[in-house]
Amino acid sequence: MFEELRPHLVELRKRLGISVAALIVMFFVMFYFHEALLNWMVQPLNDALLEVGKKSVNAANGMVTTSQVGGAFFVALKVSFFAAIVTALPIILSQIWLFIAPGLYAHEKKMILPFIVGGTVMFVVGVLFAYYVVTPFGFDFLITFGSFKFTPLINIEDYVGFFTKIMFGFGIAFELPVFSYFLALLGLIDDRQMTSFFKYAIVIIFIVAALLTPPDVLTQLLMAGPLIILYGFSILIVKLVNPAPKEEEEEEEAKEEVEQIAKESTGHSREKR
Repeated sequence: MFEELRPHLVELRKRLGISVAALIVMFFVMFYFHEALLNWMVQPLNDALLEVGKKSVNAANGMVTTSQVGGAFFVALKVSFFAAIVTALPIILSQIWLFIAPGLYAHEKKMILPFIVGGTVMFVVGVLFAYYVVTPFGFDFLITFGSFKFTPLINIEDYVGFFTKIMFGFGIAFELPVFSYFLALLGLIDDRQMTSFFKYAIVIIFIVAALLTPPDVLTQLLMAGPLIILYGFSILIVKLVNPAPKEEEEEEEAKEEVEQIAKESTGHSREKR
């Protein structure tokens, strides 16, 4: 059994090695731009602090701080790593596709470019949606709440971890239509299965939204809402790619199977006689 798995493990190691190498290279490239990236990340927080400062005297001195000696350096590493994952995503997706490609048909192997482009674009769209739509509402609500009593001093280490968690969550969530398309292309799912799973998907979506967003209803709804829409859009995509057979066709197939089984059983009984 191990001998059969060895070629797959060797191929997996190769694909992981290329992905890690791409990630390392992009990390050093992004580290060079870490100040600009950090300014981009902190901008929604600064806007929220500025807005709160206009509403409350106590919040006027709100600022972003660090509580560690090497806090700025470690934040630069985190920011660079986050940017490296986003920029290396096309290579990572290509390695995923090349790993599963040997098990695909010739016409399916040609879908590598749509998989890479679609996966990268949807991830970036998810990140931008989180940045320009979710974080302004979420940060404004969270920082404003209680600002009339307390001065907000935001720890930059906590903020960067919090920010990247939201960005990754939305980026991965927006991959749903892409993965649904290719699963349907491989014949693993159809629209009827996705439709019947919809009620369970809603529960899972709200659980995921609760885990990946701040503990307030507003930002959870801002994540759950688009996810439900994306799930519905994925059903339409799957219906175009791999529609479920009609009930008449299923009944005919079932009748043919029954007749085939009956013929086989009749043949066996004759042989015994």
